[in-house]
Amino acid sequence: MTQVLLHSCCAPCSSAIIEWMLANDITPVIYYSNPNIYPEEEYLIRKNEITRYAHQLGLTIIDDDYDHEAWQKCVVGLEKEPERGARCLECFKMRLLRTARKAQELGIPRFTTTLASSRWKSLDQINQAGHWAATLVNEESGGESPVEFWDRNWRKGGLQERRNQLLKENNFYNQLYCGCEYSK
Repeated sequence: MTQVLLHSCCAPCSSAIIEWMLANDITPVIYYSNPNIYPEEEYLIRKNEITRYAHQLGLTIIDDDYDHEAWQKCVVGLEKEPERGARCLECFKMRLLRTARKAQELGIPRFTTTLASSRWKSLDQINQAGHWAATLVNEESGGESPVEFWDRNWRKGGLQERRNQLLKENNFYNQLYCGCEYSK
């Protein structure tokens, strides 16, 4: 089976993607890197849900450190930007750069993100951030252990409908906002 580092924003968005990967001989290593989520209690609820699901499936999950202060510095001056604006692009870049670095550290040549499953997010921004992160990490390492961003549209192929089914079947906590205090 091929391994992919899957940046996960939450269990509801991850579930159908994980199921699809497993059915297609891809083993996701789940990476929970979401310093944007506010407050920390919300971060922990979402982390616990994806951890519960990963353990249920026997998958590895890696938790990145919660560093909301670093995220706030990353988006300073962009607080009033609308959803899908410049703040979101910077947020995606930060999170996917962490993911690309983790993929390289683990020797997993490909990474992707569940952010591309949300109809509330810009696929163009997500893809831009993912390709930027892969390029930067590859440049930093001088081409050693190169990583590639898999820019798949996770909204298609019935995955959105399956997400909704799995949400109910697993009784997942389903958040009502992206995660950051500016998206509430």
